[in-house]
Amino acid sequence: RGFRWMKTMIHTIKEINERKDILPNTTLGYQIFDTCFTISKAMESALVLLTGQEENRPNYRNSTGAYLAGIVGSGGSSLSIAASRILGLFYLPQVGYASTCTVLSDKYQFPSYIRTIASDKFQSEAMVKLIQHFGWVWIGTIAADDDYGKYGVKVFKEKLESVNLCIAFSEILPKVYSKEKMHKVVDAVRTSTAKVIVLYTSDIDLSPFVLEMVYHNITDRTWIASEAWITSASIAKPEYFPYFGGSIGFAVPRSDIPGLKEFLYDIHPSRDPNDVLTIEFWQTAFNCTWPNSSVPFCTGEEKLEDLKNTYLDVSQLRITNNVRQAVYAMAYTSLSLSLSLSFSDSVKIEDVADIKLMFYMKTLKFTTHDGRKIQIDIAGDVTGYYDLLNWQLDDNGDIAFVKVGEYIFTQSKFEFMIRKNSTIFWNTESSKIPHSVCTDLCPPGTRKGIRQGEPICCFDCIPCADGHVSRTAGQRECEQCGEDYWSNAEKSECVLKEVEFLAYDEALGFTLVILSIFGALVVLAVTVVYVIYRHTPLVNANGRELSFLIQVSLTITVLSSLLFIGKPYNWSCMARQVTLALGFSLCLACILGKTISLFLAYRISKSKTRLISIRPLYRKIIILISVLVEVGICTAYLVLEPPRVYKNMESQNIKIIFECNEGSVEFLCSMFGVDVFLALLCFLTTFVARQLPDNYYEGKCITFGMLVFFIVWISFVPAYLSTKGKFKVAVEIFAILASSYGLLGCLFAPKCFIILLRPKRNTDEIVGGRVPAIDKSIQLTSASLSSELNTTVSAVVGD
Repeated sequence: RGFRWMKTMIHTIKEINERKDILPNTTLGYQIFDTCFTISKAMESALVLLTGQEENRPNYRNSTGAYLAGIVGSGGSSLSIAASRILGLFYLPQVGYASTCTVLSDKYQFPSYIRTIASDKFQSEAMVKLIQHFGWVWIGTIAADDDYGKYGVKVFKEKLESVNLCIAFSEILPKVYSKEKMHKVVDAVRTSTAKVIVLYTSDIDLSPFVLEMVYHNITDRTWIASEAWITSASIAKPEYFPYFGGSIGFAVPRSDIPGLKEFLYDIHPSRDPNDVLTIEFWQTAFNCTWPNSSVPFCTGEEKLEDLKNTYLDVSQLRITNNVRQAVYAMAYTSLSLSLSLSFSDSVKIEDVADIKLMFYMKTLKFTTHDGRKIQIDIAGDVTGYYDLLNWQLDDNGDIAFVKVGEYIFTQSKFEFMIRKNSTIFWNTESSKIPHSVCTDLCPPGTRKGIRQGEPICCFDCIPCADGHVSRTAGQRECEQCGEDYWSNAEKSECVLKEVEFLAYDEALGFTLVILSIFGALVVLAVTVVYVIYRHTPLVNANGRELSFLIQVSLTITVLSSLLFIGKPYNWSCMARQVTLALGFSLCLACILGKTISLFLAYRISKSKTRLISIRPLYRKIIILISVLVEVGICTAYLVLEPPRVYKNMESQNIKIIFECNEGSVEFLCSMFGVDVFLALLCFLTTFVARQLPDNYYEGKCITFGMLVFFIVWISFVPAYLSTKGKFKVAVEIFAILASSYGLLGCLFAPKCFIILLRPKRNTDEIVGGRVPAIDKSIQLTSASLSSELNTTVSAVVGD
């Protein structure tokens, strides 16, 4: 390949000399030195060119005596760097065609170096775009142990890490084969989870590594090739395809050079016995010697048409075309210098050539034969244009470099494009795009957890906390859901929180509704019985009106439980506690009226003094005062600090519990404190009078009813405080119904039993007749008391 590059330079020089529009009065010449792909030879060649072989001081004429305008080469970056360090001291122009190392753009170190191939900065950017396009994040790198490889990988790493991608391993291929060093590289490839590996090396340095891959049978890797070996015939051999097939990388754009093929064929060692490079090529190509110093020997009749080698292959003229551009760059620069000096006869070209040539080179612009515009910038670089090539097998079983995309400069920016309908061959078990990650993307519902001391591409997937979600894969942080939202089971979406309240359509709510309505119907049935039998002694005993009021109040308390069921609203929150409190206050005030009558009857039966009974009006006043006090507290409660609907989100994170914020605790305690006080008075008065003789034991029934009332509400407090949500409401409803049913059963069940099932006992004689109050030999009953308590308590008279 290097021999073809040399011949291309010669061909281009001849082409320029034959043209009349470029340097018409000047003939370009050349002198060629073989660097042997070694730094020492490149340095030696540069010094020979500078010193005129025999001289020890620089001059600007070569060994033939012709003026030295500049140097084209060398092929490798390390070689160009070595030569340019010397040439730069004398500001002698050097034009590179294959050296891509980024350090050559540093004009402080290499002031006289320009090139017609793009810097590795562009290639590294293109590689990163390629990696991003296919979603690879875990990349291995292997570099040659020279400036090209080390600087290339250095720039590539910087570009890769700037987009948060990671290096799995980074190894160096030894320049001089070392089994230990080579095995270290092979082990890194074999053991790493990275399936995509960047190779920044020349084909010469890569060859031993290729043999190692074949020897260890390492497959299922995708190689990203640098431009130095992507089109190398020494690597692209069919026998290496199982290991390196599917390699993908960027190459210098291909071009056709008119007349080059014929020129390449037009060589023969017999034409110039001193042309040692042609003789060496001939001997290598035909495996013979020239002249016939050994057997087999070259006859001179060998035909190049019978050969199939890199030299004669003009199908992939890429870097070869850069050689042509390098020569044209020298020619156009020399033309510009000649034109500028043509206006001055006193200035010699030798005096200003070094400075003037570099000035014109750094501002050089020209158009190539295939229409491409070449422009050298201030750093001596050209814009990077690349073809994206993929190694595939053609119909003949040979490796073909198939163009599947490109990296071009359009509209002030670089764009990476994959060709439509292009098929990329992937050398994987599934023949699909390789998967190269350290850790798979965390699925939705998890977040990345950093592993200390490891690259950012290696992480743990930590489930999001409750109430937080990650909607897309690979999120670093989980997002908190809004106030009314909660995370779903997968923690991938925020969903509306479940709204909880004791609904009518659920089993518990429906059951409580049935019990409430049933309780109201039972109370209604008792009322109907009392209305029908309103003139009987048992109904009239101890205040018929009070019994009706108790029935009304029990209906209110039982039905008030319906206000606790269903979605709370502000009006229902205000109505339910107030209705309950007023219902109980009315009920307990009426019971208190009854118990006071029983208490007085008991005192009369035991006392040695004459007591005149209390009038019914006073009982009504007691009831009215009790209810008015309750009404006053309830009114103040609703006006000053009324209850409101409250969305409780603290009790259960996954639910919004609709409940009533009861407002002022003080008002609430005062409101139900009145009921407690009335209940306590009822219990004390009836407890004292429980032994009052009576055929239906009203005193004992009220005492037992009040015990049920207290037991229910005392049990309610710990149960209410220990429950949450709708069950808290259900506990309160249960307490309301239980206490209401208890009072209903204890107060009216015995009387209804006698009225309906034992009507013969519902007579004045059995229930109790009127007796003189002063006759202490006859015990009073509640029935007799109902007629005696028609006069006011006036005085206590001694017996």
